[in-house]
Amino acid sequence: MRRRRFGWPLFLAAAFLFSLLALLPLRLALDRLGFEDRGLTARAATGSLWSGALQEAQLGPVPLGDLSARLNVLPLFIGRARLSLHGAEPGTFDGAVIVTRHSFGFDDVSARLRVGALFAPLAIPTLDFDDLSARFASGRCTHAEGRVRAALSGGAAGAMPGLEGRARCAGDALLLPLASPSGNERLNLRLFADGRYQAEALVRPADPAVRAGLIAAGFRPVGSGLGMRVDGAF
Repeated sequence: MRRRRFGWPLFLAAAFLFSLLALLPLRLALDRLGFEDRGLTARAATGSLWSGALQEAQLGPVPLGDLSARLNVLPLFIGRARLSLHGAEPGTFDGAVIVTRHSFGFDDVSARLRVGALFAPLAIPTLDFDDLSARFASGRCTHAEGRVRAALSGGAAGAMPGLEGRARCAGDALLLPLASPSGNERLNLRLFADGRYQAEALVRPADPAVRAGLIAAGFRPVGSGLGMRVDGAF
């Protein structure tokens, strides 16, 4: 009987603490839990940790639009901040961003990201993610899975249609290895924990006109094909 009486105050104290956390402003989560340090920002954050919204959210320089946001409170008790995000429009960001003291990552992200001129002069206006999950710990990629597709425009669009692949870790980087069904067109995107990225494209065009167009767009001979590499940082 004494054990039961002891259990009720403990339960009530835990419930009270849970309620306090759930009612804290969402803005506080972005500021204090490390999401902004990992590149997740917004023009405005409204509501509580339990039910909030991000207006004009961005991940680094990539716009995510307006998102509903909810911090999963229970993981906080094991030192993990998990922010679930959902866009109202089809094709917008749907998934979670996770931050701990020494790691960060993404869970089950399905989204069309409009990356614009991020990889210029490679023209990759959009990246499509399907259930992408990735983790970085102590500066290294430790886990990655999920399908990725890329749409290209400009001089490479006709030569590199329908590129897709599955994410994986390669050394320290998150690697998005994309290829056409024939394998003659490849695009490798490497993303690093410190915000650096590397994009490598390789094309083996059979049409002389396509080859000339790629060279005009900045591609250079590499082995039996044409290649371009772009290095940068978010």
